[in-house]
Amino acid sequence: MGYSKDIVSGISWMGSLSILTKLIGLLEILIIAKLLLPAQFGAYGVALLILGILEVLTETGVNVFLLQEKKINHYISSAWIVSILRGIFITLILIAIAPLVSDFFHSRESQFLIYLIGAVAFLRGFINPAIVKFQKELFFIKDFWFRFIVLVVDTTVAISLTYVLRTPVGIIIGLIAGVLTELILSFIIVSPRPGLDFKFSYITKIFHRGKWITASGTFDYVFHNIDNIAVGRILGPAALGIYQLAYSVSVMPMTEIGKVFTHVTLPVFVKMHTSPLKLKTAFLRIFIITLLISVPITLVLIFFPEILVIILGMKWSAVGPILPVLAIVGFLKALSGTTTGLFLSQKKQKCSTIVTFVNALTLCALIIPLITVGGLFGAGLAGLSSMVIAIPFLIYYVYKIFSTPVNKI
Repeated sequence: MGYSKDIVSGISWMGSLSILTKLIGLLEILIIAKLLLPAQFGAYGVALLILGILEVLTETGVNVFLLQEKKINHYISSAWIVSILRGIFITLILIAIAPLVSDFFHSRESQFLIYLIGAVAFLRGFINPAIVKFQKELFFIKDFWFRFIVLVVDTTVAISLTYVLRTPVGIIIGLIAGVLTELILSFIIVSPRPGLDFKFSYITKIFHRGKWITASGTFDYVFHNIDNIAVGRILGPAALGIYQLAYSVSVMPMTEIGKVFTHVTLPVFVKMHTSPLKLKTAFLRIFIITLLISVPITLVLIFFPEILVIILGMKWSAVGPILPVLAIVGFLKALSGTTTGLFLSQKKQKCSTIVTFVNALTLCALIIPLITVGGLFGAGLAGLSSMVIAIPFLIYYVYKIFSTPVNKI
């Protein structure tokens, strides 16, 4: 009963945060899209894309590790050192490859943006890992306000500076402001505060546990972004800007729904580890709630795609035709996202890794041929195909978890 209350409370607070995040984020995207040209939007997308790739390839799984451990205070300093070194490494790589990346995407404007976005990676490395306690201890109210403050700072700075500068530089400075706010708050309101007294044995344990997180994250990022890479390379930065805007409006809100439920249910599912019936019931409830939330959003995007063009103007007219197919992609992502918390709570990171590998492999095989034939619409079809092919794997692994005796999970 207590866990059900925790889930309801968590979904209420984190769901509210998700709605606010997506509404504010959508407003930010629409305002910035109104201020910038598609090619400028695409240049920012290139910088964000390469940062994301490096962050995923160097993912250590620290947060998931801390969530899975019962007592985490003695791991905090070691986790912090790992994060700092990772942030420095990513920053140096970004500086080194910026010219190559801008040439690859035929976007000279993205080179400076890549240099600048390195500050985001550097600052993120210094955030106190103990903020995971908000999620671990089910402090969803504190988590809500913490993330909301960061969001407001990021969005306000980004919109204001983009309006003044009329370049994507304003967006990245907004990101930097948000991360800096998160860094400062993580040391003011969260304890313990990390220090330099790390232990190599702890670092080894973190990396050993996190290997599947790294692999899963890598495949997942490839799955989510190989279409962006292909669009940017084949069709150019303007087409990339159009595709990313459509993706942000149709797929990202749905993906966020899955993330919210994962954020809320992971620590609760961990506590239900020895109660398979409660675990199954809770999971089914989450799945049904996700379905009920996702269907109306999907239908609006499928039947009324022209709304976005009316708001932003004819320079974004190419967005309309690809919104319906991406809306279905987002719908399937929201439903499949409900399984993430289940897999991680049972320490079945391997299941997520295999599913995302199937997604990524299918998308890699289809993306270039379909873009060549169908342009941006073909890119959307490739993403949809990869989601559909992975569904049987998800069903199998969920069934396997609920059909396995407790002592073998």
